[in-house]
Amino acid sequence: MDDLMYSVRNLSYRYPDGTSALHDISLDVRKGEFIGLLGANGSGKTTLLKAMDKLLKGIEGEIYLAGIDITKLSPREIYRKVGLVFQNPDDQLFAPTLFEDVAFGPTNMGLGAQDVEGRVLHALKQVDLEGLEKKSVHNLSFGQRKRACIAGLLAMGHETLLLDEPTAGLDPMGEYRMMELLQKLNKENGVTVIMATHSVDLVPVFLDRLYILSKGHFSRGGTPEDVFNAPEDMANIKLRLPHIAELIYRLKHEDKLSFDRIPLTIGEARREILKSLETSLKGR
Repeated sequence: MDDLMYSVRNLSYRYPDGTSALHDISLDVRKGEFIGLLGANGSGKTTLLKAMDKLLKGIEGEIYLAGIDITKLSPREIYRKVGLVFQNPDDQLFAPTLFEDVAFGPTNMGLGAQDVEGRVLHALKQVDLEGLEKKSVHNLSFGQRKRACIAGLLAMGHETLLLDEPTAGLDPMGEYRMMELLQKLNKENGVTVIMATHSVDLVPVFLDRLYILSKGHFSRGGTPEDVFNAPEDMANIKLRLPHIAELIYRLKHEDKLSFDRIPLTIGEARREILKSLETSLKGR
């Protein structure tokens, strides 16, 4: 299908010591989707992102990027389409100032100084870092450094972002701001987003589809609402339901209140609870 950004087929990978990291992974990601890979530490999330960015040797299976076998693409060709943001921004930032760091990619693409400047300023505006161009990257907050990494990729015109735990290490407000930023890039700019995470409370609210990784393979996949309808399955892979979904599940199965669906936001939960109470009162 020509709307596919990624098509992964029967992907498996073993670490050099023989440990199985990924097993028989298949995944389709359409252009403009917001996809989450949810799993506990060691589940294979980071390894899968690296495989999709062609950073691993010895993988089994097939990965197609925009319909082309990734093994036939050069690193430069991949890098023009896809950018990987590491969990620790300090592994990615290196230039003295924010402007220089974000400018590094487009400069190495051979763009002229005026074009580079325009791209950098636009990218910084997109990630809410406008006006900090001359600031040292070491003096940025942790959340600002994470957004600076994203700006560096946006300045190169990437169509797809692969993000490894973009909300890790952020306070609750920082988490929410990061997810709002990614949603804005996805919905308003058409950037395809594939992110690895272990955050079950905030992140799923923003996603189109969610895949649960456990011991290197997918155990569940679908809309966040579909995935979080099975608390026993989540417990088996050492993950819990979002707090709101857990509350509704217990009200439904332990207190016998009637709910049509499992909500993932406070607003949805409030509506479902009021509807259930109204139904219960009418039945008396």
